Amino acid sequence: MTEPTPILALRHASKSFGPVKALLDVSLELFGGEAHALLGENGAGKSTLVKILAGVHRADGGELLVGGRPRTFHNTAEARDAGIAIIYQEPTLFPDLTVAENVLMGRQPLKGGGRIDRRAMLARVGEILRELGVVLDPARPVRGLSIADQQIVEIAKALSFQARVLIMDEPTAALTGQETERLFRVVRTLRARGAAVLFITHRLEEAFAECQRLTIMRDGRWVNSGPSEEYTIDSVVHGMVGRDVQELYPKLAVTPGEVALAVQGLTRRGVFRNVSFQVRRGEIVGLAGLVGAGRSEVARSIFGIDPLDGGTVCVQGRAIRSGDTLAAMNAGIGLVPEDRRQQGLVMDMSIERNATLAVLNRLRQGPLMNRTAEYQTASDWTSKLRLKAHRLTDPVSTLSGGNQQKVVLAKWLATGPTVLIVDEPTRGVDVGAKAEVHRTIAELAAEGLAVLMISSDLPEVLGMADRILVMREGELVGELARRDASEEAVMYLATGQRNAAAIGGAA
Repeated sequence: MTEPTPILALRHASKSFGPVKALLDVSLELFGGEAHALLGENGAGKSTLVKILAGVHRADGGELLVGGRPRTFHNTAEARDAGIAIIYQEPTLFPDLTVAENVLMGRQPLKGGGRIDRRAMLARVGEILRELGVVLDPARPVRGLSIADQQIVEIAKALSFQARVLIMDEPTAALTGQETERLFRVVRTLRARGAAVLFITHRLEEAFAECQRLTIMRDGRWVNSGPSEEYTIDSVVHGMVGRDVQELYPKLAVTPGEVALAVQGLTRRGVFRNVSFQVRRGEIVGLAGLVGAGRSEVARSIFGIDPLDGGTVCVQGRAIRSGDTLAAMNAGIGLVPEDRRQQGLVMDMSIERNATLAVLNRLRQGPLMNRTAEYQTASDWTSKLRLKAHRLTDPVSTLSGGNQQKVVLAKWLATGPTVLIVDEPTRGVDVGAKAEVHRTIAELAAEGLAVLMISSDLPEVLGMADRILVMREGELVGELARRDASEEAVMYLATGQRNAAAIGGAA
């Protein structure tokens, strides 16, 4: 039987940037009607490979074939005209234009006299959206659309160019479960039309559920490729990190100490109400719940970003003034926020400065900064966290997602906190870096730090927490001991389906 010809193939590609070898002998084949997962740690070379496919970079060596014919893309327009489209994690649309205008930008149908035929434009985009099985008004402005709907607009734009290859970069990272399922329904529709879809994702369970083929990369090299049924989670992880990750959740056995954080009756009108719990030294307490349950909002109020309408926050028995982040920091609370790029880091600043931002006042000598002390502080913490960086003076924007997260951790650990709140600590982080972040949190707890961990990743919560608190619609609705916790038990509480057999000792 004749092997099918891949729609797109990259063979033995290499790419260097000065002395840095980003790709070394990498091959990839994408077939029509298939979803293909591209897997690897941050820094494995995935982004460089995609930019070669998209015409952003030209390979130094190797061959690119479209429909079996050699091609060289000199720019992104040539790649697009060859039927290759990229859907980025954060869509790049014109917010004040309509869905239809964004989809057909620069190619709107015209009437006589060169005027845009709005009726024809709306009809064409409406037809594309119906083909995708999506209910979305082509006449509505993009501003205000969810990330999920913006991704659909980007996919519709790709189809308007007759794209045969869609490359999706971490498409589900910012989506809810319902939005993710809708996206996958659209992907199945694209596959049924004969398109090839390339997924770049850190979510291995999604790769196995939705992709027919996998390619694994490590350190700029191709490791292996094949049908997804020939792999297991363990074999993929081994291929990505070059070692067996026997324990992705390295929780250490610790006897909790004194109460470090006590919150009583926390209320913020319209957001959450009457939230009470404690976190002890050495303890990791997970805060779980569906998106919108109020978890991050509780963390923000504990840290003083948002003022409370009622309730108290105490650290080691001493109350903190509501709405005062400086008071929270001085009391010993650190917050690793949900969005590290927007809320945790100053992307244009150096790694060194970001790692010391929370302790700059301690590092001053009169009106001047003690540069030696600043460098030593940053070096000590980034070394302890096993940060992978060229120079501490490089901008933090040059780091991978996992290493950026380590810089945020370093910033707060440098303050010597009593309580550390970590909100979605491994979102957008590859599996190897995820294990290291978990190891760091476990070790800090073993040293006596009290940790409140908010996560939408249930295996992470179950694997790391000593106790799990569950929120629903702004209320704390249950508590599960580690021995009683399961994904089903958490979800019963989070969705309001009380099931005594499933939730065991839930409060």
